[in-house]
Amino acid sequence: MVEDYSGYGSKFLGQHGISVLIEALNSEKTYRVLFDTGTSAPPILTNAELLNVSLRNIDYVVISHNHYDHTGGLVNILKVAERTIPVIAHPEIFKVSFAIDPSLRYIGPPPNPETFRNAVKNAGGLWILSRDPLKIFDGAYTTGEIREEGKVSFEKKVTIKAYKILDGVLTPDNVNDEIGLAFVTAEGLVVLGGCSHPGIISIVKKAIKVTGVNKVRAVIGGFHLINASEERIEETVKAFKELGVKEIYTGHCTGLDAESALKRALGHRFRKLHAGMVINI
Repeated sequence: MVEDYSGYGSKFLGQHGISVLIEALNSEKTYRVLFDTGTSAPPILTNAELLNVSLRNIDYVVISHNHYDHTGGLVNILKVAERTIPVIAHPEIFKVSFAIDPSLRYIGPPPNPETFRNAVKNAGGLWILSRDPLKIFDGAYTTGEIREEGKVSFEKKVTIKAYKILDGVLTPDNVNDEIGLAFVTAEGLVVLGGCSHPGIISIVKKAIKVTGVNKVRAVIGGFHLINASEERIEETVKAFKELGVKEIYTGHCTGLDAESALKRALGHRFRKLHAGMVINI
């Protein structure tokens, strides 16, 4: 629905952030899940019209984590739907997150956590907050929190300098509120990450653990390797190959170095995300 890159010669609007609409057909019905909501709603609404997609019939919204480029469009998208929609997220989504480099700036849900919480509720969002994995419907699951002991070794160090205040103390924010999304398909798992601050490989492995499905068909989203070391990028590429992932669709915060490394290693199995992209699995 929206991505940093709009695509070459594209009519779609790009925006810093990411939002993905998943239409999942199972034996009962087609479910529509909106994963993240970009920085603001207007580009998403415009792109929805271009795709001839209605945002009025969304069944669920899943928010990966609290940063503004994943939460900013939520309120106005809910207003379009004009009905009650479950909004699934981690309980720490309402923390105050900020960066201090090069200067202090708020990076959490706009305009502030408490106003955001109430605005979502007033727009028809029903908050469902869980640290644990959550089954949304048959074949669809959140990963829940990616705890430290569940991370692969090379992803234990986060690739973002974010902070929060904890008991009056300035504390590094490891973005523990980030959750992923997993769908079980006939061809294997489809795993989505927003920014993948806990590590995209750790998110994929948690999705495998939650679902019990070892075959990974596709991984989609931002991998936040834009500030990562060359070593971490190499380890990530190696892990994707070992997991046997059939296709990778990435962009947003992944970074050119990581995208280039993934393209060199995976060839046609690598695809760069862009606004308006349609993926059929």
